[in-house]
Amino acid sequence: MYEFMILITPFIGTTLGAAMVFLLKGQMNVKIKKLLLGFAAGVMIAASVWSLLIPSLELGEAQGGISWLPAVVGFMLGIGFLLALDSLIPHLHLSSNKPEGLPSKLSKTSMLVLAVTLHNLPEGMAVGVTFAGAMLDHTNMTLAGAFALALGIALQNFPEGAIISMPLQNEGVSKKKAFLYGAGTGVVEPIAAVITIALAEQVVPLLPYFLSFAAGAMIYVVIEELIPEAQEGEHSNIGTIGAAVGFALMMVMDVALG
Repeated sequence: MYEFMILITPFIGTTLGAAMVFLLKGQMNVKIKKLLLGFAAGVMIAASVWSLLIPSLELGEAQGGISWLPAVVGFMLGIGFLLALDSLIPHLHLSSNKPEGLPSKLSKTSMLVLAVTLHNLPEGMAVGVTFAGAMLDHTNMTLAGAFALALGIALQNFPEGAIISMPLQNEGVSKKKAFLYGAGTGVVEPIAAVITIALAEQVVPLLPYFLSFAAGAMIYVVIEELIPEAQEGEHSNIGTIGAAVGFALMMVMDVALG
């Protein structure tokens, strides 16, 4: 049951956030949106370092050879993987009216949902690979650490669920459909986690690469999407404050629970 909760926790965060469409009216305040986007960026950066890159370096050293090589190679592969998906999958960011990816006849709503789903993919991978590491011997990774990561991602998924569902309502989508769309973007996380667990457990020597791969994918999302949206326009310092709070909170959670 504990293991299942680890895998499903990020999805719960997204679903609860999407449910805000039933409680809040109108558009989200710009300052609050910037604060929450910055918070999400800070959580993901801290999670990438403490939960993924540092364990990757430690496992690389334990396996012998060049300790930093798996971390660097996996990190760059993760960046390249998200770059490829970002270039191929039709999607639309919340702050833009210009679709990205291959040309498509998809509706604006569909492309908004795809953008957030693309964002959630590396988060599911991150939870899956830390879970896999905790289940293996001689990794110094724990289920408590995997839960800390899952909980941190759930915390930053909560505002993201609201950020996607509320604008959809303003686009003319009913509250029920806006909630389902918002919650649906989080479904990819437990799916990606299970797939990553299966792959990592089959190829144990590659676990350091899997860890840094997930870190690279998460950092790509932070740099490509979260930071620009948190810093655009006026009051950019609010996004910076949110990032600092998110980073500090995730760092404390990882050290305290991991």
